Amino acid sequence: MSWGRWWRTVRSLPPEQLLARVWFRLYRPRPNLASPPPPRPVRGRWVAPPPAEPSLVGPTTFRFHGVEGELDVVGWDGPQRTRLWRYHQHYFEDLLADGAAARRPWHEALLRRWVADNPPGRGAGWEPYPTSRRIVHWIAWALGGGELPAEAVASLAVQARWLERRLERHLRANHLWANAVALVFAGAFFLGPEADRWLARGLALLMRELGRQILPDGAHYERSPMYHAQVLRDLLDLENLAGAYPDVGAWAHARTTWRARLPAMRRFLLGLTHPDGEIAFFNDAAFGVVAPPAQLEAYAERLGLGAAPPLEPGLLHWPEAGYVRLSDAGAVALLDCAPVGPDEQPGHAHADTLSFELSISGRRFVVNGGTSTYEVGPERRWQRGTAAHSTVIVDGEDSSEVWASFRVGRRARPFGFAATPLDRGGWRVVCAHDGYRHRPGAPVHRRAWIWRPGELRVEDVVAPARPAEARFLLHPAWRLEGTPQEGVASTDGARVRWRVERGHARLESAHYHPRFGATEPTTCLAVALANGQAIVRFLWDAPCTSSS
Repeated sequence: MSWGRWWRTVRSLPPEQLLARVWFRLYRPRPNLASPPPPRPVRGRWVAPPPAEPSLVGPTTFRFHGVEGELDVVGWDGPQRTRLWRYHQHYFEDLLADGAAARRPWHEALLRRWVADNPPGRGAGWEPYPTSRRIVHWIAWALGGGELPAEAVASLAVQARWLERRLERHLRANHLWANAVALVFAGAFFLGPEADRWLARGLALLMRELGRQILPDGAHYERSPMYHAQVLRDLLDLENLAGAYPDVGAWAHARTTWRARLPAMRRFLLGLTHPDGEIAFFNDAAFGVVAPPAQLEAYAERLGLGAAPPLEPGLLHWPEAGYVRLSDAGAVALLDCAPVGPDEQPGHAHADTLSFELSISGRRFVVNGGTSTYEVGPERRWQRGTAAHSTVIVDGEDSSEVWASFRVGRRARPFGFAATPLDRGGWRVVCAHDGYRHRPGAPVHRRAWIWRPGELRVEDVVAPARPAEARFLLHPAWRLEGTPQEGVASTDGARVRWRVERGHARLESAHYHPRFGATEPTTCLAVALANGQAIVRFLWDAPCTSSS
Protein backbone atom coordinates (compact mmCIF):
# COMPACT_ATOMS: atom_id res chain seq x y z
CA MET A 1 0.00 0.00 0.00
CA SER A 2 1.35 3.42 -0.99
CA TRP A 3 1.40 5.95 1.84
CA GLY A 4 1.35 8.70 -0.78
CA ARG A 5 -1.89 7.36 -2.21
CA TRP A 6 -3.41 7.16 1.25
CA TRP A 7 -2.42 10.77 1.90
CA ARG A 8 -3.87 11.94 -1.43
CA THR A 9 -7.09 10.09 -0.55
CA VAL A 10 -7.65 11.43 2.98
CA ARG A 11 -6.23 14.95 2.73
CA SER A 12 -9.50 16.38 1.41
CA LEU A 13 -11.61 14.95 4.24
CA PRO A 14 -12.80 17.36 6.93
CA PRO A 15 -11.28 16.60 10.38
CA GLU A 16 -14.71 15.91 11.85
CA GLN A 17 -15.27 13.25 9.22
CA LEU A 18 -11.99 11.53 10.09
CA LEU A 19 -12.92 11.63 13.79
CA ALA A 20 -16.34 10.19 12.94
CA ARG A 21 -14.61 7.29 11.15
CA VAL A 22 -12.58 6.48 14.25
CA TRP A 23 -15.67 6.79 16.47
CA PHE A 24 -17.73 4.53 14.21
CA ARG A 25 -15.08 1.81 14.40
CA LEU A 26 -14.59 1.99 18.16
CA TYR A 27 -18.11 2.62 19.43
CA ARG A 28 -20.45 -0.34 19.47
CA PRO A 29 -23.82 0.34 21.12
CA ARG A 30 -25.89 -2.36 22.77
CA PRO A 31 -29.23 -3.04 21.04
CA ASN A 32 -32.25 -1.72 22.88
CA LEU A 33 -34.84 -4.53 22.91
CA ALA A 34 -37.61 -2.61 24.71
CA SER A 35 -41.20 -3.03 23.52
CA PRO A 36 -42.07 -0.96 20.44
CA PRO A 37 -44.16 2.20 20.63
CA PRO A 38 -47.70 1.83 19.29
CA PRO A 39 -48.20 2.37 15.55
CA ARG A 40 -49.47 5.78 14.52
CA PRO A 41 -52.95 5.78 12.93
CA VAL A 42 -52.87 6.36 9.18
CA ARG A 43 -55.28 9.21 8.46
CA GLY A 44 -54.23 10.06 4.91
CA ARG A 45 -53.58 8.26 1.65
CA TRP A 46 -50.52 6.26 0.62
CA VAL A 47 -49.85 6.38 -3.13
CA ALA A 48 -48.38 3.33 -4.84
CA PRO A 49 -44.70 4.06 -5.62
CA PRO A 50 -42.94 2.80 -8.77
CA PRO A 51 -42.52 -0.97 -8.49
CA ALA A 52 -39.10 -2.51 -8.11
CA GLU A 53 -37.90 -5.36 -10.28
CA PRO A 54 -38.95 -8.73 -8.73
CA SER A 55 -36.12 -10.44 -6.89
CA LEU A 56 -37.84 -13.23 -4.96
CA VAL A 57 -38.25 -16.12 -7.42
CA GLY A 58 -39.24 -18.74 -4.84
CA PRO A 59 -40.31 -18.75 -1.19
CA THR A 60 -36.65 -18.46 -0.12
CA THR A 61 -34.84 -18.03 -3.45
CA PHE A 62 -33.41 -14.62 -4.35
CA ARG A 63 -32.21 -13.35 -7.71
CA PHE A 64 -30.03 -10.23 -7.74
CA HIS A 65 -27.83 -9.03 -10.59
CA GLY A 66 -28.62 -12.11 -12.63
CA VAL A 67 -27.42 -14.50 -9.89
CA GLU A 68 -29.76 -16.73 -7.88
CA GLY A 69 -29.25 -17.96 -4.35
CA GLU A 70 -31.29 -20.23 -2.10
CA LEU A 71 -31.44 -18.94 1.45
CA ASP A 72 -30.89 -22.38 2.98
CA VAL A 73 -27.66 -22.64 0.98
CA VAL A 74 -26.17 -19.13 0.95
CA GLY A 75 -27.66 -17.90 4.24
CA TRP A 76 -28.12 -14.24 5.06
CA ASP A 77 -24.43 -13.48 5.31
CA GLY A 78 -22.59 -16.27 3.48
CA PRO A 79 -19.38 -15.76 1.51
CA GLN A 80 -20.81 -17.47 -1.60
CA ARG A 81 -22.22 -14.17 -2.85
CA THR A 82 -20.82 -10.66 -3.20
CA ARG A 83 -21.33 -8.12 -0.46
CA LEU A 84 -23.72 -6.08 -2.62
CA TRP A 85 -25.77 -9.22 -3.36
CA ARG A 86 -26.02 -9.92 0.38
CA TYR A 87 -27.01 -6.33 1.05
CA HIS A 88 -29.93 -6.71 -1.33
CA GLN A 89 -31.15 -9.73 0.63
CA HIS A 90 -31.56 -7.45 3.62
CA TYR A 91 -33.24 -4.58 1.74
CA PHE A 92 -36.53 -6.46 1.14
CA GLU A 93 -37.09 -4.62 -2.15
CA ASP A 94 -39.36 -7.41 -3.39
CA LEU A 95 -42.05 -6.22 -0.97
CA LEU A 96 -42.58 -3.33 -3.39
CA ALA A 97 -41.90 -5.16 -6.66
CA ASP A 98 -44.12 -6.01 -9.61
CA GLY A 99 -46.54 -8.78 -8.67
CA ALA A 100 -45.70 -8.52 -4.95
CA ALA A 101 -49.31 -9.17 -3.88
CA ALA A 102 -49.13 -12.72 -5.27
CA ARG A 103 -46.03 -13.37 -3.13
CA ARG A 104 -47.47 -12.05 0.13
CA PRO A 105 -47.33 -15.45 1.93
CA TRP A 106 -43.66 -15.72 0.99
CA HIS A 107 -43.04 -12.20 2.25
CA GLU A 108 -44.74 -12.73 5.59
CA ALA A 109 -42.75 -15.92 6.21
CA LEU A 110 -39.52 -14.24 5.12
CA LEU A 111 -40.11 -11.29 7.46
CA ARG A 112 -40.46 -13.67 10.38
CA ARG A 113 -37.42 -15.63 9.33
CA TRP A 114 -35.29 -12.50 8.98
CA VAL A 115 -36.12 -11.49 12.56
CA ALA A 116 -35.33 -15.00 13.83
CA ASP A 117 -32.10 -15.41 11.85
CA ASN A 118 -30.56 -11.95 12.34
CA PRO A 119 -29.96 -11.12 16.01
CA PRO A 120 -29.89 -7.36 16.68
CA GLY A 121 -26.59 -5.70 15.89
CA ARG A 122 -24.98 -8.68 14.19
CA GLY A 123 -24.15 -9.32 10.53
CA ALA A 124 -24.38 -7.34 7.30
CA GLY A 125 -28.12 -6.85 7.71
CA TRP A 126 -27.55 -4.60 10.71
CA GLU A 127 -25.07 -2.32 9.00
CA PRO A 128 -26.59 1.16 8.81
CA TYR A 129 -27.27 1.31 5.07
CA PRO A 130 -29.19 -1.98 4.67
CA THR A 131 -30.94 -1.22 7.95
CA SER A 132 -32.06 2.13 6.54
CA ARG A 133 -33.35 0.68 3.28
CA ARG A 134 -35.14 -2.16 5.07
CA ILE A 135 -36.92 0.18 7.50
CA VAL A 136 -38.29 2.22 4.59
CA HIS A 137 -39.36 -0.85 2.58
CA TRP A 138 -41.07 -2.57 5.51
CA ILE A 139 -43.04 0.56 6.39
CA ALA A 140 -43.91 1.33 2.76
CA TRP A 141 -45.20 -2.25 2.40
CA ALA A 142 -47.35 -1.86 5.51
CA LEU A 143 -48.75 1.46 4.28
CA GLY A 144 -49.56 -0.20 0.95
CA GLY A 145 -51.73 -2.86 2.58
CA GLY A 146 -49.24 -5.41 3.88
CA GLU A 147 -49.56 -6.64 7.45
CA LEU A 148 -46.28 -6.72 9.34
CA PRO A 149 -46.03 -9.65 11.76
CA ALA A 150 -45.82 -8.62 15.40
CA GLU A 151 -42.20 -9.66 15.62
CA ALA A 152 -41.38 -7.50 12.59
CA VAL A 153 -43.05 -4.46 14.20
CA ALA A 154 -41.00 -5.04 17.35
CA SER A 155 -37.87 -5.43 15.24
CA LEU A 156 -38.59 -2.15 13.42
CA ALA A 157 -38.34 -0.29 16.71
CA VAL A 158 -35.10 -2.08 17.61
CA GLN A 159 -33.71 -1.23 14.16
CA ALA A 160 -34.63 2.45 14.52
CA ARG A 161 -32.99 2.65 17.95
CA TRP A 162 -29.88 0.94 16.59
CA LEU A 163 -29.72 3.16 13.53
CA GLU A 164 -30.10 6.31 15.62
CA ARG A 165 -26.80 5.39 17.30
CA ARG A 166 -25.02 4.18 14.12
CA LEU A 167 -25.46 7.12 11.78
CA GLU A 168 -22.87 7.05 8.99
CA ARG A 169 -21.37 10.46 9.59
CA HIS A 170 -17.99 9.04 8.58
CA LEU A 171 -19.28 8.25 5.06
CA ARG A 172 -21.82 11.06 4.60
CA ALA A 173 -23.31 11.33 1.08
CA ASN A 174 -26.10 8.92 0.10
CA HIS A 175 -25.45 6.70 3.15
CA LEU A 176 -26.13 9.41 5.73
CA TRP A 177 -29.04 10.57 3.58
CA ALA A 178 -30.58 7.08 3.69
CA ASN A 179 -30.10 7.01 7.47
CA ALA A 180 -32.06 10.25 7.81
CA VAL A 181 -34.88 9.05 5.55
CA ALA A 182 -35.23 5.84 7.58
CA LEU A 183 -35.43 7.71 10.89
CA VAL A 184 -38.20 9.89 9.44
CA PHE A 185 -40.13 6.83 8.28
CA ALA A 186 -39.77 5.14 11.67
CA GLY A 187 -40.74 8.32 13.52
CA ALA A 188 -43.88 8.71 11.42
CA PHE A 189 -44.86 5.03 11.64
CA PHE A 190 -44.77 4.89 15.44
CA LEU A 191 -46.47 7.11 18.02
CA GLY A 192 -45.12 8.59 21.22
CA PRO A 193 -42.10 10.46 22.63
CA GLU A 194 -39.51 7.99 21.31
CA ALA A 195 -40.97 8.11 17.79
CA ASP A 196 -41.15 11.91 17.98
CA ARG A 197 -37.42 11.94 18.75
CA TRP A 198 -36.64 9.75 15.72
CA LEU A 199 -38.78 11.98 13.55
CA ALA A 200 -37.25 15.22 14.80
CA ARG A 201 -33.71 13.91 14.50
CA GLY A 202 -34.33 12.45 11.05
CA LEU A 203 -35.91 15.66 9.75
CA ALA A 204 -33.15 17.85 11.17
CA LEU A 205 -30.50 15.64 9.57
CA LEU A 206 -32.44 15.52 6.31
CA MET A 207 -32.75 19.30 6.11
CA ARG A 208 -29.04 19.74 6.76
CA GLU A 209 -28.10 17.15 4.14
CA LEU A 210 -30.59 18.59 1.66
CA GLY A 211 -28.69 21.87 1.82
CA ARG A 212 -25.32 20.12 1.62
CA GLN A 213 -25.98 17.37 -0.91
CA ILE A 214 -28.35 19.04 -3.39
CA LEU A 215 -26.50 21.64 -5.45
CA PRO A 216 -28.19 24.94 -6.40
CA ASP A 217 -28.83 23.62 -9.93
CA GLY A 218 -30.72 20.61 -8.51
CA ALA A 219 -28.07 17.91 -8.95
CA HIS A 220 -27.01 15.53 -6.20
CA TYR A 221 -23.42 16.33 -5.32
CA GLU A 222 -22.06 12.83 -5.95
CA ARG A 223 -22.78 13.50 -9.64
CA SER A 224 -24.04 10.02 -10.38
CA PRO A 225 -27.37 10.04 -12.26
CA MET A 226 -28.22 6.75 -10.54
CA TYR A 227 -27.72 8.06 -7.02
CA HIS A 228 -29.41 11.31 -7.96
CA ALA A 229 -32.44 9.26 -9.00
CA GLN A 230 -32.33 7.39 -5.67
CA VAL A 231 -32.24 10.62 -3.64
CA LEU A 232 -35.10 12.02 -5.72
CA ARG A 233 -37.07 8.82 -5.14
CA ASP A 234 -36.44 9.18 -1.39
CA LEU A 235 -37.86 12.71 -1.38
CA LEU A 236 -40.93 11.57 -3.31
CA ASP A 237 -41.38 8.76 -0.79
CA LEU A 238 -41.17 11.32 2.03
CA GLU A 239 -43.81 13.43 0.30
CA ASN A 240 -45.92 10.27 0.11
CA LEU A 241 -45.31 9.58 3.81
CA ALA A 242 -46.38 13.09 4.76
CA GLY A 243 -49.62 12.54 2.84
CA ALA A 244 -50.27 9.30 4.71
CA TYR A 245 -49.72 11.02 8.08
CA PRO A 246 -51.13 14.53 7.52
CA ASP A 247 -51.64 15.15 11.24
CA VAL A 248 -47.91 15.13 12.01
CA GLY A 249 -47.14 18.76 12.80
CA ALA A 250 -43.39 18.36 12.24
CA TRP A 251 -43.87 18.14 8.44
CA ALA A 252 -44.62 21.80 7.77
CA HIS A 253 -41.16 23.36 7.39
CA ALA A 254 -39.44 20.26 5.99
CA ARG A 255 -42.14 19.61 3.43
CA THR A 256 -42.00 23.20 2.19
CA THR A 257 -38.22 22.94 1.88
CA TRP A 258 -38.06 19.68 -0.07
CA ARG A 259 -40.97 20.70 -2.31
CA ALA A 260 -39.00 23.80 -3.26
CA ARG A 261 -36.03 21.65 -4.32
CA LEU A 262 -37.94 18.98 -6.24
CA PRO A 263 -38.54 20.84 -9.54
CA ALA A 264 -34.82 21.43 -10.15
CA MET A 265 -33.99 17.87 -9.10
CA ARG A 266 -36.57 16.45 -11.50
CA ARG A 267 -35.28 18.66 -14.29
CA PHE A 268 -31.68 17.54 -13.73
CA LEU A 269 -32.64 13.87 -13.88
CA LEU A 270 -34.57 14.40 -17.10
CA GLY A 271 -31.63 16.34 -18.50
CA LEU A 272 -29.26 13.41 -17.86
CA THR A 273 -31.68 10.97 -19.49
CA HIS A 274 -31.24 9.63 -23.02
CA PRO A 275 -34.11 9.44 -25.54
CA ASP A 276 -34.40 5.71 -24.69
CA GLY A 277 -35.74 6.80 -21.27
CA GLU A 278 -32.77 5.64 -19.20
CA ILE A 279 -30.02 7.50 -17.37
CA ALA A 280 -26.54 8.40 -18.63
CA PHE A 281 -23.54 6.46 -17.32
CA PHE A 282 -21.44 9.03 -15.50
CA ASN A 283 -19.64 7.77 -12.38
CA ASP A 284 -21.32 4.72 -10.81
CA ALA A 285 -24.52 4.21 -12.78
CA ALA A 286 -26.51 1.27 -14.11
CA PHE A 287 -30.02 0.39 -15.18
CA GLY A 288 -32.42 -1.41 -12.84
CA VAL A 289 -31.24 0.00 -9.51
CA VAL A 290 -33.76 2.84 -9.35
CA ALA A 291 -37.01 3.22 -11.29
CA PRO A 292 -36.51 4.87 -14.70
CA PRO A 293 -37.02 8.65 -14.85
CA ALA A 294 -40.44 8.38 -16.54
CA GLN A 295 -41.72 6.23 -13.67
CA LEU A 296 -40.41 8.71 -11.12
CA GLU A 297 -42.13 11.52 -13.04
CA ALA A 298 -45.41 9.60 -13.05
CA TYR A 299 -45.00 9.05 -9.29
CA ALA A 300 -44.48 12.78 -8.72
CA GLU A 301 -47.65 13.52 -10.69
CA ARG A 302 -49.64 10.96 -8.67
CA LEU A 303 -48.45 12.78 -5.55
CA GLY A 304 -49.96 16.01 -6.88
CA LEU A 305 -46.66 17.69 -7.73
CA GLY A 306 -47.63 18.45 -11.33
CA ALA A 307 -45.88 17.60 -14.56
CA ALA A 308 -42.30 18.66 -15.17
CA PRO A 309 -41.96 21.15 -18.05
CA PRO A 310 -40.33 19.70 -21.18
CA LEU A 311 -36.63 20.26 -21.76
CA GLU A 312 -35.78 22.94 -24.29
CA PRO A 313 -33.69 21.95 -27.32
CA GLY A 314 -30.25 23.44 -27.78
CA LEU A 315 -27.86 23.77 -24.86
CA LEU A 316 -28.74 23.17 -21.21
CA HIS A 317 -26.04 23.65 -18.59
CA TRP A 318 -26.01 22.68 -14.91
CA PRO A 319 -23.11 24.89 -13.77
CA GLU A 320 -22.65 23.61 -10.22
CA ALA A 321 -22.91 19.96 -11.24
CA GLY A 322 -20.82 20.48 -14.37
CA TYR A 323 -22.97 18.66 -16.92
CA VAL A 324 -24.19 19.85 -20.32
CA ARG A 325 -26.98 18.62 -22.58
CA LEU A 326 -26.95 19.39 -26.31
CA SER A 327 -30.02 18.33 -28.24
CA ASP A 328 -32.09 18.80 -31.36
CA ALA A 329 -34.78 16.77 -33.09
CA GLY A 330 -32.31 14.09 -34.20
CA ALA A 331 -29.71 13.68 -31.48
CA VAL A 332 -28.71 14.24 -27.86
CA ALA A 333 -25.20 14.64 -26.46
CA LEU A 334 -24.47 14.63 -22.71
CA LEU A 335 -21.14 16.14 -21.68
CA ASP A 336 -19.20 15.64 -18.45
CA CYS A 337 -17.38 18.83 -17.45
CA ALA A 338 -17.83 17.96 -13.78
CA PRO A 339 -15.59 17.33 -10.79
CA VAL A 340 -15.43 13.64 -9.92
CA GLY A 341 -17.61 14.29 -6.85
CA PRO A 342 -17.57 16.00 -3.47
CA ASP A 343 -14.18 16.06 -1.77
CA GLU A 344 -15.69 14.51 1.35
CA GLN A 345 -17.02 11.45 -0.47
CA PRO A 346 -15.99 10.65 -4.06
CA GLY A 347 -16.52 6.91 -3.50
CA HIS A 348 -18.81 6.47 -6.51
CA ALA A 349 -16.56 8.47 -8.84
CA HIS A 350 -15.03 7.22 -12.07
CA ALA A 351 -12.02 8.70 -13.84
CA ASP A 352 -14.36 9.96 -16.58
CA THR A 353 -13.66 13.70 -16.73
CA LEU A 354 -14.54 15.23 -20.13
CA SER A 355 -16.29 12.06 -21.27
CA PHE A 356 -19.56 12.26 -23.19
CA GLU A 357 -22.44 10.14 -24.46
CA LEU A 358 -24.30 10.55 -27.75
CA SER A 359 -27.70 9.27 -28.89
CA ILE A 360 -28.73 9.33 -32.56
CA SER A 361 -32.34 8.84 -33.68
CA GLY A 362 -33.27 7.80 -30.15
CA ARG A 363 -30.53 5.15 -29.90
CA ARG A 364 -27.36 5.33 -27.84
CA PHE A 365 -24.24 5.44 -29.98
CA VAL A 366 -21.24 6.77 -27.99
CA VAL A 367 -21.43 5.56 -24.41
CA ASN A 368 -19.46 5.18 -21.21
CA GLY A 369 -18.77 1.70 -19.92
CA GLY A 370 -21.27 1.56 -17.06
CA THR A 371 -21.05 -0.36 -13.78
CA SER A 372 -21.53 -4.07 -13.14
CA THR A 373 -19.80 -4.64 -9.80
CA TYR A 374 -18.67 -3.00 -6.57
CA GLU A 375 -16.32 -5.86 -5.65
CA VAL A 376 -12.64 -4.99 -5.27
CA GLY A 377 -10.68 -6.45 -8.16
CA PRO A 378 -9.49 -5.93 -11.73
CA GLU A 379 -13.02 -5.59 -13.15
CA ARG A 380 -14.04 -2.84 -10.74
CA ARG A 381 -10.71 -1.15 -11.31
CA TRP A 382 -11.19 -1.23 -15.09
CA GLN A 383 -14.78 0.02 -14.98
CA ARG A 384 -13.77 3.06 -12.93
CA GLY A 385 -10.70 3.78 -15.05
CA THR A 386 -10.40 6.33 -17.83
CA ALA A 387 -10.02 3.72 -20.60
CA ALA A 388 -13.59 2.51 -19.98
CA HIS A 389 -14.99 5.95 -20.85
CA SER A 390 -15.35 8.11 -23.94
CA THR A 391 -12.60 10.56 -23.13
CA VAL A 392 -8.80 10.87 -23.41
CA ILE A 393 -6.26 8.76 -21.53
CA VAL A 394 -2.70 10.12 -21.20
CA ASP A 395 0.41 7.99 -20.66
CA GLY A 396 -1.87 5.00 -20.11
CA GLU A 397 -2.93 6.43 -16.72
CA ASP A 398 -6.28 7.42 -15.26
CA SER A 399 -7.26 11.07 -15.08
CA SER A 400 -8.22 10.60 -11.42
CA GLU A 401 -6.52 8.13 -9.09
CA VAL A 402 -9.33 5.62 -8.54
CA TRP A 403 -8.41 2.59 -6.44
CA ALA A 404 -9.87 -0.16 -4.27
CA SER A 405 -13.65 -0.10 -4.75
CA PHE A 406 -14.59 3.36 -3.48
CA ARG A 407 -11.34 5.29 -3.09
CA VAL A 408 -9.98 8.26 -5.02
CA GLY A 409 -6.56 9.80 -4.45
CA ARG A 410 -5.43 12.48 -6.90
CA ARG A 411 -8.48 14.11 -8.55
CA ALA A 412 -8.97 15.82 -11.90
CA ARG A 413 -10.22 19.40 -11.61
CA PRO A 414 -12.11 20.83 -14.61
CA PHE A 415 -11.49 24.45 -15.57
CA GLY A 416 -11.92 26.88 -18.46
CA PHE A 417 -15.51 25.93 -19.30
CA ALA A 418 -17.10 27.99 -22.07
CA ALA A 419 -20.19 27.54 -24.25
CA THR A 420 -20.47 29.70 -27.35
CA PRO A 421 -23.32 29.79 -29.89
CA LEU A 422 -22.29 29.30 -33.52
CA ASP A 423 -23.39 31.17 -36.60
CA ARG A 424 -26.16 29.32 -38.46
CA GLY A 425 -27.04 27.36 -35.35
CA GLY A 426 -25.21 25.05 -32.99
CA TRP A 427 -22.79 25.38 -30.09
CA ARG A 428 -19.13 25.11 -29.25
CA VAL A 429 -18.48 23.79 -25.74
CA VAL A 430 -14.92 23.81 -24.37
CA CYS A 431 -13.47 22.55 -21.10
CA ALA A 432 -10.10 21.38 -19.74
CA HIS A 433 -8.86 19.45 -16.72
CA ASP A 434 -5.60 19.04 -14.81
CA GLY A 435 -5.85 15.35 -13.92
CA TYR A 436 -2.46 14.64 -15.52
CA ARG A 437 -0.57 17.46 -13.82
CA HIS A 438 1.64 14.89 -12.04
CA ARG A 439 2.98 13.58 -15.39
CA PRO A 440 6.15 15.03 -16.99
CA GLY A 441 5.45 18.53 -18.26
CA ALA A 442 2.15 18.73 -16.28
CA PRO A 443 0.02 18.15 -19.41
CA VAL A 444 -3.52 19.52 -19.65
CA HIS A 445 -6.30 17.83 -21.60
CA ARG A 446 -8.62 20.28 -23.36
CA ARG A 447 -11.67 19.07 -25.27
CA ALA A 448 -14.04 20.97 -27.57
CA TRP A 449 -17.41 19.68 -28.73
CA ILE A 450 -18.75 21.46 -31.85
CA TRP A 451 -22.45 20.70 -32.23
CA ARG A 452 -24.37 21.46 -35.41
CA PRO A 453 -27.52 19.90 -36.92
CA GLY A 454 -26.49 16.44 -38.07
CA GLU A 455 -22.92 16.68 -36.76
CA LEU A 456 -20.74 16.49 -33.66
CA ARG A 457 -17.05 17.32 -34.04
CA VAL A 458 -14.80 16.41 -31.08
CA GLU A 459 -11.41 18.14 -30.85
CA ASP A 460 -8.87 16.99 -28.26
CA VAL A 461 -5.60 18.67 -27.34
CA VAL A 462 -3.04 17.47 -24.79
CA ALA A 463 -0.40 20.12 -24.15
CA PRO A 464 2.46 19.70 -23.82
CA ALA A 465 2.10 16.66 -26.03
CA ARG A 466 2.32 13.26 -24.34
CA PRO A 467 1.40 9.75 -25.54
CA ALA A 468 -2.40 9.97 -25.44
CA GLU A 469 -5.46 8.31 -26.89
CA ALA A 470 -9.02 9.52 -27.40
CA ARG A 471 -11.46 6.68 -26.79
CA PHE A 472 -15.03 6.47 -28.10
CA LEU A 473 -16.88 3.47 -26.70
CA LEU A 474 -19.69 2.47 -29.06
CA HIS A 475 -22.97 0.87 -28.02
CA PRO A 476 -23.09 -2.84 -28.92
CA ALA A 477 -26.31 -2.50 -30.95
CA TRP A 478 -24.52 -0.83 -33.88
CA ARG A 479 -23.03 -2.63 -36.88
CA LEU A 480 -19.74 -1.16 -38.09
CA GLU A 481 -18.40 -0.99 -41.64
CA GLY A 482 -15.41 0.71 -43.21
CA THR A 483 -11.99 1.45 -41.78
CA PRO A 484 -11.02 2.82 -38.37
CA GLN A 485 -10.22 6.19 -39.99
CA GLU A 486 -13.59 6.47 -41.72
CA GLY A 487 -16.60 4.24 -41.41
CA VAL A 488 -20.34 3.83 -41.00
CA ALA A 489 -22.39 2.52 -38.07
CA SER A 490 -26.00 1.44 -38.49
CA THR A 491 -28.82 -0.06 -36.46
CA ASP A 492 -32.59 -0.33 -37.00
CA GLY A 493 -32.64 2.24 -39.78
CA ALA A 494 -30.35 4.72 -38.00
CA ARG A 495 -27.01 5.52 -39.62
CA VAL A 496 -23.93 7.43 -38.40
CA ARG A 497 -20.67 8.14 -40.19
CA TRP A 498 -17.42 8.78 -38.37
CA ARG A 499 -14.33 10.43 -39.78
CA VAL A 500 -11.00 10.72 -37.98
CA GLU A 501 -9.54 13.96 -39.33
CA ARG A 502 -6.50 14.03 -37.09
CA GLY A 503 -4.95 11.13 -35.22
CA HIS A 504 -4.37 7.45 -35.91
CA ALA A 505 -7.43 5.29 -35.38
CA ARG A 506 -8.04 1.64 -34.62
CA LEU A 507 -11.04 -0.43 -33.57
CA GLU A 508 -10.63 -2.67 -30.54
CA SER A 509 -12.81 -5.02 -28.53
CA ALA A 510 -14.33 -3.55 -25.39
CA HIS A 511 -17.08 -4.20 -22.85
CA TYR A 512 -20.30 -2.46 -21.88
CA HIS A 513 -21.95 -2.90 -18.48
CA PRO A 514 -25.54 -1.62 -18.51
CA ARG A 515 -26.59 -3.45 -15.31
CA PHE A 516 -24.98 -4.92 -12.25
CA GLY A 517 -23.88 -8.43 -13.13
CA ALA A 518 -24.10 -7.75 -16.90
CA THR A 519 -21.27 -7.55 -19.43
CA GLU A 520 -21.82 -7.10 -23.17
CA PRO A 521 -19.09 -7.18 -25.83
CA THR A 522 -18.76 -4.03 -27.91
CA THR A 523 -16.23 -1.95 -29.84
CA CYS A 524 -14.12 1.08 -28.99
CA LEU A 525 -12.88 3.56 -31.60
CA ALA A 526 -9.46 4.47 -30.21
CA VAL A 527 -7.60 7.42 -31.74
CA ALA A 528 -3.94 8.03 -30.91
CA LEU A 529 -3.30 11.77 -30.75
CA ALA A 530 -0.87 13.13 -33.36
CA ASN A 531 1.45 15.75 -31.85
CA GLY A 532 -1.02 16.12 -28.99
CA GLN A 533 -4.12 16.57 -31.16
CA ALA A 534 -7.06 14.52 -32.38
CA ILE A 535 -10.19 15.46 -34.33
CA VAL A 536 -13.10 13.07 -34.81
CA ARG A 537 -16.32 13.95 -36.60
CA PHE A 538 -19.64 12.12 -36.27
CA LEU A 539 -22.27 12.83 -38.95
CA TRP A 540 -25.87 11.73 -39.31
CA ASP A 541 -28.92 12.79 -41.27
CA ALA A 542 -30.44 15.85 -39.64
CA PRO A 543 -34.27 15.88 -39.55
CA CYS A 544 -35.83 18.00 -42.27
CA THR A 545 -37.69 21.08 -41.15
CA SER A 546 -40.25 23.02 -43.12
CA SER A 547 -41.94 26.38 -42.73
CA SER A 548 -45.36 27.49 -43.91
